[in-house]
Amino acid sequence: MVLKLEDVTKRFGKFTAVDHLSLTIPDREMFGFLGANGAGKTTTFRMILGLLDSSGGSITWDGKPIDYTTSHLVGYLPEERGLYPKLKVSEQIVYLARLRGMPKVEALSELRLWLERFKIQEYENKKVEELSKGNQQKIQFIAAVVHKPKLLILDEPFSGLDPVNVEMLKEAVLSLRENGATIVFSSHRMEHVEEMCEHLCILHKGSPVVHGALKEIKRAFGKKNLVIHADFPLDSLKDFPGVVKSKLTTEGIHLQIEGEDIAERILKKIVGNGFIRRFSLEEPSLNDIFIEKVGNSYE
Repeated sequence: MVLKLEDVTKRFGKFTAVDHLSLTIPDREMFGFLGANGAGKTTTFRMILGLLDSSGGSITWDGKPIDYTTSHLVGYLPEERGLYPKLKVSEQIVYLARLRGMPKVEALSELRLWLERFKIQEYENKKVEELSKGNQQKIQFIAAVVHKPKLLILDEPFSGLDPVNVEMLKEAVLSLRENGATIVFSSHRMEHVEEMCEHLCILHKGSPVVHGALKEIKRAFGKKNLVIHADFPLDSLKDFPGVVKSKLTTEGIHLQIEGEDIAERILKKIVGNGFIRRFSLEEPSLNDIFIEKVGNSYE
């Protein structure tokens, strides 16, 4: 069940929020959506879900549009969380699950499994407004997945969570993928996308500037990162031919270089100057690629 966006455009008056976006999101895969605020991520999600009509292009899932007939197969965690503060957690989840055609008994049973997994069983009959922000987010996540969707769209799922809860939610997302769900998620945090996604798209002002398999994107970027820690000064390396960027640290220097051959030349230059504690050549990070492609408009 492939999710396909072909030439999708969304205009609000004279402003183009999404500009001729074409993507193919494979079945049962985790797909990362990156972009600064205002890049068009949330607008794209709302068009995929049919909450907004596109101004042009087509969106299909398994060859058909997403509408009320497919709502029981789709889960959505919006960036602006939207729980009813005065409702109890169990009432809230059962209500939302029943809207998607799930019987009450099954919804309660699934809810209890999730509450146990997130170690918050005692909140089943608490009002949403009595919960901390982090626990409200867990409940919002449960609301998106309680009906076992085949397609799950998560808009900034980890924002505002402490590291322990981020790990807990990440494990939950990965287990849903292993159980056959297709997951599309947006994040400001490059490391989450890098860790969890095989394919990704970086949006900038409504257009994709990078799109494809993470491994291929890194390979095509060409540049490498070189980390050197040594017991002698390294600051002269910032002017070494082939060095694109440099950053001095308390332990040594981080360099972005044009290729592996530059690392070899640098090593020849510094060997014999003193003790080298670390000399490691690393793949470019998504952050490096993002900054190069999007510039400093990233927030």
